[in-house]
Amino acid sequence: MEKLHIDYAQYHQLIDQVVHAVEQGAFQPDLILGVSRGGLFLADGLSRALRKPMAVIAASSYRESSGTAQGSLEISSTIASVVPVSGKVLLVDDLADSGHTLDALCAHLRSFYPQIELLKTAVIWVKPSSIFKPDFAAQHLQSDVWIVQPFETRDFN
Repeated sequence: MEKLHIDYAQYHQLIDQVVHAVEQGAFQPDLILGVSRGGLFLADGLSRALRKPMAVIAASSYRESSGTAQGSLEISSTIASVVPVSGKVLLVDDLADSGHTLDALCAHLRSFYPQIELLKTAVIWVKPSSIFKPDFAAQHLQSDVWIVQPFETRDFN
């Protein structure tokens, strides 16, 4: 599979694009909910730029073949947050690959957190085969490339 290597300068520009898209929209979240691990950098950037609290939910489906093949999705039973998970929530991940993770997370949050009034999603990348269409994204990719983010260098030694 073709790999797309992203350096830190590119990565921060992409984060800024998502921040700008959210700032320009009518939706102003009360809480940024980052998906661990990939969504944490974007969630942090949004939290700081929008001056909103950040919470974290863990979800993982890439555990097969040393983390390069998607398997069954596991979602943490709790959310790490210092404020209530309620109101307008922006769920943030790094990418919509197949889209199944974001789709399942949205269903999970709607089911277990009825105090969420409005749930929107943001990612950096959307792959062409994604079944899920996020509300905010920096790039809609034209091909199914493997994205190597700047902090993932230890993953590919």
